[in-house]
Amino acid sequence: MLSYMSELEKLFHWYLEHQSELVAQFDGRHIVIYAEEVVGNFDSELDAYTFATKNYQPGEFMIQLVSPGNTNYTQTFHSRVVI
Repeated sequence: MLSYMSELEKLFHWYLEHQSELVAQFDGRHIVIYAEEVVGNFDSELDAYTFATKNYQPGEFMIQLVSPGNTNYTQTFHSRVVI
């Protein structure tokens, strides 16, 4: 069975593997990750997006707000449904 993982999934897994060292260096900043490397860090998501789209094709890069924990990449949804 072939294991398929998109480029964005690979970049996200790379971020998770290196999150603690990235927090130490870029906490609170928006980083652009390309080819498993931080290629830029910015004050705003818009600045990161502008840089990334000028230099890379969609699907080749990831923009991530760097912070400890998982609050910047997870969402919790609540429901009143009872089964």
